[in-house]
Amino acid sequence: VFAQDVAKLDELLSTWSNQYKFNGSVLVSHKGKVLLDKGYGLRNAGDNSTNDQNRIYQIGTITKQFTATVILKLQEEKKLNVADKLSKYFPGYPKGDSITIEHLLTHTSGIYSYTNDPAFMQNEVTKPSNREKMMALFKDKPLNFSPGAQWDYSNSAYMLLGYIIEDVSKMPYEKAVRRYIFTPLGMTHSGFDFTHLSSRDKATGYFRLTKEKNEPAPIVDSSVSYSAGAIYSSTGDLYKWHQSLQNNSVIKKASKEKAQTPVKNKYGYGWAIDTVAGKKTFGHGGGIHGFNTNMVCIEDDNTCVILL
Repeated sequence: VFAQDVAKLDELLSTWSNQYKFNGSVLVSHKGKVLLDKGYGLRNAGDNSTNDQNRIYQIGTITKQFTATVILKLQEEKKLNVADKLSKYFPGYPKGDSITIEHLLTHTSGIYSYTNDPAFMQNEVTKPSNREKMMALFKDKPLNFSPGAQWDYSNSAYMLLGYIIEDVSKMPYEKAVRRYIFTPLGMTHSGFDFTHLSSRDKATGYFRLTKEKNEPAPIVDSSVSYSAGAIYSSTGDLYKWHQSLQNNSVIKKASKEKAQTPVKNKYGYGWAIDTVAGKKTFGHGGGIHGFNTNMVCIEDDNTCVILL
């Protein structure tokens, strides 16, 4: 990779930014070397402040990688097994005997996703919630299919994983993620409660941002997005996460390989697995009110692209 390639990347993103097609921060690394680490566009249209590489964004569904990793960590510590039935943790859960932790991880449980409830998404997401209220949104809905038979994206399944983490680790979900991942990796710009984050690096999320019009988005409360999507982070912190996966410092290589093996629909345990130019890619996208994110890595040549 040569200097002109980096210049081309920068030119491409600057052009998109000028056309209001990209607004955020980008990190691109190749063979362990950071090529581009920069912000584009506006942090806040109200005061015209601009984005830089330290900006903090909600990462939405990329949260699922962290949730899945903590589950695997607890499995390594022999505190749970991905073959465990849901009924072990939630006695009386409808069809809980036929749903496993692995089904939850791989979106093959058939559990209705609470984010498909338009009234809830329209009116309730900014308000603090709790386990009982959240589970009431999906627990008694019929399964979409027999567990393991098909694939259907379920944020509810990832909520349940967060509650299992709490019960097994005997600590709040946020604490478990900090203990196992954020703290050891020095991810100091990452956390959960974006609503109450008071950092000057906090980005403003928009439903729409053009020259003529900007429409700031409400912030989804962390108790609502929770273990399915509550994490906020920066490109630099997510790069630390990428490096830890390269050197297997958080979970063992065997756990990571299991997580990155597709079960159905090119999806493993919190990872989407694909190919680009004949090389295998691992990653995840994320979308939450005001934010779109993507992180994709090519293990073969240690390439990582993070777009927040």
